[in-house]
Amino acid sequence: MIEWLWPWMLACVPLPLFIRWWWSARDRSQAALTVPSLQIFTEVSAQPGSAEQGWRWRLPLLWLIWLLLIAAAARPQWTGEAVTLPTSGRDLMLAVDISGSMATEDMEVRGRYVDRLTVVKAVVAQFVEARKGDRIGLILFGTNAYLQAPLTFDLTSVNRLLIEAPVGIAGGKTAIGDAIGLAVKRLRLRPQEDKIIILLTDGANNVGEVAPEKAAELAAYDKIKTYTIGVGADEMRMPGLLGLGRRITNPSADLDEDTLKTVARVTGGQYFRARDTEGLQQIYTLIDELEPIDQDPETFRPVQALYYWPLALSLALFALFLCADLWWRRAH
Repeated sequence: MIEWLWPWMLACVPLPLFIRWWWSARDRSQAALTVPSLQIFTEVSAQPGSAEQGWRWRLPLLWLIWLLLIAAAARPQWTGEAVTLPTSGRDLMLAVDISGSMATEDMEVRGRYVDRLTVVKAVVAQFVEARKGDRIGLILFGTNAYLQAPLTFDLTSVNRLLIEAPVGIAGGKTAIGDAIGLAVKRLRLRPQEDKIIILLTDGANNVGEVAPEKAAELAAYDKIKTYTIGVGADEMRMPGLLGLGRRITNPSADLDEDTLKTVARVTGGQYFRARDTEGLQQIYTLIDELEPIDQDPETFRPVQALYYWPLALSLALFALFLCADLWWRRAH
């Protein structure tokens, strides 16, 4: 149906009549020339090509142009039928570690080693793109935890915000408990049995106001299932002392798997260990197989603006009026 956003603009329709009345009243208040008879004016107005005859076609056309301008100013729009959005019913809050240790280059991609965060961004981006119909939010954490994107159907924006996040922008340490606590805060108002946290980190909780175990208890109280992922290789070859030979180190020595397992167990989730790119992809594939939970469908009504139709017609008629007026003046 057609709706008017600014219907009060229709009250401006009689404005030209008011201006004409005010101008006439102003003219009557000034000195006037007295003539003995109006016969001469009657004879002039009756002559072909007189101004009075010209207004016979000018006035209706000007009124039509004015009415079309008022119609455009009232902002008409067409509101369509309600459209139901496809939803699977899951609310997923992604908590991604972007601390300084995520810059460690121990993940192999196509024969060369890249940093952990680059691999995480690529895998999580594919995971998010496949979640059409789910609400997804994004938390980035390091020394502090920040809500980067609230729960939304706009998966493209979530992906963009994740991909543009640099290593260490949230601080060099790891606040796992604060990240879980922030995710719980954003999810607790959602319907029951409909909330999931997926937390990815490569370290241990070494800063923050909330311990991971306490945050897990809060998540369990609100029935928020938490899946934890520990990322990082077990072995990494480094140059030896003075550049002689190579030594093998464990770049994931700081990963606190016990705490991550506890968080997952308390909340009814599961802990996964991603040692390489393929393993991380398989983990997100497993999580992607969670059974959806129905939600109330969300609807929206498509809206299309219509103001440009009366506006374009009024401009066309005004151009026609100018051309016709010029022709009439030359002809008479």
